[in-house]
Amino acid sequence: MEIKQLSFAADSPPLSVIAAVKLAGISLRTDASGSAPTFHFSTGFLIIMEIKLSFAADSPPLSVTVVAKLAIISLQTDPSGWFSVWGLLIQLKLHGTNVLLRYIGRVSNLYGQNAYESGEIDEWLEYVLVFSSGSEFENACNYVDKYLEKRTVVVGQCLSVADIAIWAALAGKGFRFCLFMNWAKMGKFEEIKEVPEPVRWFNSVSTEYSDSLNEVTSMYVGKRGVGKPVAAKSKEQQGVQQSKSVNADVSEKGKAGSRQSFEVDLPDAEIGKVRLRFAPEPSGYLHIGHSKAALLNQYFAQRYQGQLIVRFDDTNPAKESNEFVDNLLKDIETLGIKYEEVTYTSDYFPDLMEMAENLIRQGKAYVDDTPREQMQKERMDGIESKCRSNSVEENMKLWKEMILGSERGVQCCLRGKLDMQDPNKSLRDPVYYRCNPLPHHRIGSKYKLYPTYDFACPFVDAKEGITHALRSSEYHDRNAQYHRIQEDMGVKKVDGWDDPRFPTVQGIVRRGLKVEALIQFILEQGASKNLNLMEWDKLWTINKKIIDPVCPRHTAVIEERRVLLTLTNGPDEPFVRIMPRHKKYEGAGEKATTYTKRIWIDQADAVSISVDEEITLMDWGNAIVKEISRDPDGNVTQLTGILHLEGSVKTTKLKLTWLPETNELVNLTLMGFDYLITKKKLEEGEDFLDVLNPCTKIETPAVGDSNMRNLKRGDVLQLERKGYYRCDVPFTRPSKPVVLFAIPDGRQQTFLK
Repeated sequence: MEIKQLSFAADSPPLSVIAAVKLAGISLRTDASGSAPTFHFSTGFLIIMEIKLSFAADSPPLSVTVVAKLAIISLQTDPSGWFSVWGLLIQLKLHGTNVLLRYIGRVSNLYGQNAYESGEIDEWLEYVLVFSSGSEFENACNYVDKYLEKRTVVVGQCLSVADIAIWAALAGKGFRFCLFMNWAKMGKFEEIKEVPEPVRWFNSVSTEYSDSLNEVTSMYVGKRGVGKPVAAKSKEQQGVQQSKSVNADVSEKGKAGSRQSFEVDLPDAEIGKVRLRFAPEPSGYLHIGHSKAALLNQYFAQRYQGQLIVRFDDTNPAKESNEFVDNLLKDIETLGIKYEEVTYTSDYFPDLMEMAENLIRQGKAYVDDTPREQMQKERMDGIESKCRSNSVEENMKLWKEMILGSERGVQCCLRGKLDMQDPNKSLRDPVYYRCNPLPHHRIGSKYKLYPTYDFACPFVDAKEGITHALRSSEYHDRNAQYHRIQEDMGVKKVDGWDDPRFPTVQGIVRRGLKVEALIQFILEQGASKNLNLMEWDKLWTINKKIIDPVCPRHTAVIEERRVLLTLTNGPDEPFVRIMPRHKKYEGAGEKATTYTKRIWIDQADAVSISVDEEITLMDWGNAIVKEISRDPDGNVTQLTGILHLEGSVKTTKLKLTWLPETNELVNLTLMGFDYLITKKKLEEGEDFLDVLNPCTKIETPAVGDSNMRNLKRGDVLQLERKGYYRCDVPFTRPSKPVVLFAIPDGRQQTFLK
């Protein structure tokens, strides 16, 4: 089937029709003739369908396009459309989005499995018009939310044009932004908790049919709704927008008029455990950028049943006043923002001063008298300041001059000693404190120096238990600085009481400890009165004996510099074998292993192979490596070899894990943890800050076999030749990695490289 022509007016493309055509698999050729919506088709001896659909460029019929795409109907456009049978030319037209959707649905099995389902679909096609009414949009979302609570699709058990019509209506509204901003605009935040079901369903459809729907949205949908075709983004733009961090991409100090794109989800957020802050500087009245940040903070706080605080970032007395504080609170009330409490960064000035002095004594900060313009140039060029090597004594002497606000002191600033060669310039020794003789609007002339936002924010966020600091993409480079400063301060070494590095029950269970192991360990301790010093290695050894006999086996390859091995006599077409997930435990179930001509192996394995060496590919057989390509640094870039399945696995030195070259591999993040402190036991009077381990968490990107899509949170598995892991974040979509926590096995832990 082929749609000969889909024409539409330049200002109203029918998104639902376009989406339907795409999802129906109909070939589509389009133009923007500017004519009224028409639908022309033709059939000949081979039953070739030719369709002309006219719509405006700014409002394409997404649902019709998607239906045609799914039905594998060829949708194309040119200046004319016609219908002919056996040489007889007949002109037929179908008018209206719903008419087109029903037609395409009927010819492509997207119109229900029986007459009753078709009737339900008809009802939804009529109801979907409600989404186009701004005043009814909120009620429509609430209705769909309740309806979808126990459903995967709108009608029956299969995708239909009803799903496509609703998806197109929301996509055309710029759903990811407008869904909650519509509520925010109306001040009805109580109902925002009802958003998750439409979000879940919308994301599910978008992910499941991403190939077709991405094509539709990239062509016809702008950031806020339907618009003219959108140009493809550059790699640089994609990198900025798709980058992820603990800080979400929302700004509390956003610029008015900026247009950021927002994700619906907060990373690693848990219901009831989210704590956010809206932190304006009291140096002016509330503007649009502030309003956006405030409303988004409240949206996420209420969605995750968390808390929101208002904190005034009052660290610059030259610009701030009580007038601005009062009016900001008034405007916050006008917006309907509900917050737990109001705090001030100035409440923490004594603590910040003490922290600054501690960093000086630890050699993590220094006083610099370099002129400001020269300092800026040195930071850009990666040149270390002449003051960077000052002794602790000299730094403390100058710090006291800064506190006094003396003539010598005002020439100086306090800088963090981070990394002047880091490509991320925000890490090049940022300023922590500057002198300012002006009185503060709350505390008067008590201080002659004030902390910078970069220094105060990480500290106060940690003190107030902020879980997510919402920032816009322009702050992305500062995320690394934010976390590095927190690490230097020692204020946030863990993520909560269930952090896998913490010796709490929740922490060690989250890391992969079985309760049976803990019980056995305690029983083996007996009635000893000295149980203060836990023998962790023994505990994890017991745990290994419990999980090893039953946990399933999977395969992963480290992402960095992974190497393709081409087997010249390998299978021309991929094939699959079903094998047990654990060779000695049937209860672990089965997995599918794909065999291909080109396979991935770890760089660490590749560098250990010699030319003409025979190796064993686990769960396949032997192979002989014939060629090895390397880059100038000695890293292996490519291997070529032949299968030698008749070879004996007993004669090979290297038994290697591998993965097929397919697009079904699962992205992984392998998390390795170390002890929080470098000593087994602190002596009396010893400060734990002096023995903090500088690196306690390592994230290693990897790819895993496709069977790992089925892992659930809490599942324990073994990555062959890499160790035992517990699934902390299961598979949800290809772009979001599965997170696996390394489980100690009682031996000295080593992080994956």
